[in-house]
Amino acid sequence: MGEARDGRWLLLIHQIPPKPDYFRVKIWRRLQRVGAVAIKNSVYVLPRSEATLEDFQWIVREIVEGGGDATLCEAGFVEGLGDAQVEALFRAARDADYAAVAEEARELGLRMQRGEGEGDPAAAVVRLRDRLTEIAAIDYFDALGRQTAEGLVAGLERAMRPAQPSDGVKRIGDYKGRRWVTRKGIHIDRIASGWMVRRFIDGAARFKFVPARGYEPRKGEVRFDMFDAEFTHEGDRCTAEVLMERFAIEAAGLRPIVEIVHDIDLKDRRFGRPETAGVEALINGMCGRWKEDEERLERGSAIFDALLEFFSRQGRRGGE
Repeated sequence: MGEARDGRWLLLIHQIPPKPDYFRVKIWRRLQRVGAVAIKNSVYVLPRSEATLEDFQWIVREIVEGGGDATLCEAGFVEGLGDAQVEALFRAARDADYAAVAEEARELGLRMQRGEGEGDPAAAVVRLRDRLTEIAAIDYFDALGRQTAEGLVAGLERAMRPAQPSDGVKRIGDYKGRRWVTRKGIHIDRIASGWMVRRFIDGAARFKFVPARGYEPRKGEVRFDMFDAEFTHEGDRCTAEVLMERFAIEAAGLRPIVEIVHDIDLKDRRFGRPETAGVEALINGMCGRWKEDEERLERGSAIFDALLEFFSRQGRRGGE
């Protein structure tokens, strides 16, 4: 038998009268709005905090006032579902939300480029930003899709503003000896970006992996692939693409790697390289096997080193 853990979760167990239909829909929407996910029929979960407790308490009151029954309790999973599986449910739910925003942002960007569509594009961009802010507020476990959606919406916002002068290509020498900071739980884009930093910008670069929310950068730190970072998604470009362009890195074999990273990270199949599925399987397997970010970066870097050798050899034999 498993051992009980501290109650890091809140469970809402409810029964709602079958009629009227609108009341059941109303409660479901309330649960969606606070970011709760279902683990069984009529059993919803949130990570425990003062804010989530208050959210659930209001919903309990509403259910009871509507003639239903509700129980709210703290819980720790002992058998069956584990903490990691529950966290995965939250990430999947938020990834779906972010994907919907990203798709709408792409479609809006295309219409703006073609001068098509009705209504006010600026108002549409504001609505997308508001929706993204709402999703981020209930993204309790840092879903991977946020950076893609954030980059696309930020790109639309920049397109609505008057053109600003570019700050030009970054000098690699200005970024030597810095500490590079990104979100914990690194995956394809952050692994590739960290590898690029050590391979092409600063071979002695140090890294720090921090929570996605509330981190205040210190002097000498450079953030990447996180909200308000110096280097992160821009428009429909992933962080690895942004680093390559901003530092004008032209190493043989690098571009196909960045294209693979783009397609895995943004899931838009823009480049459609045949190696993409294999690289994605390797990265997913590696991240499933090793949870420590330093270990992921080290092992992922070995994968990208091998890919760089492969593609640079291809280039010497006849071009990429």
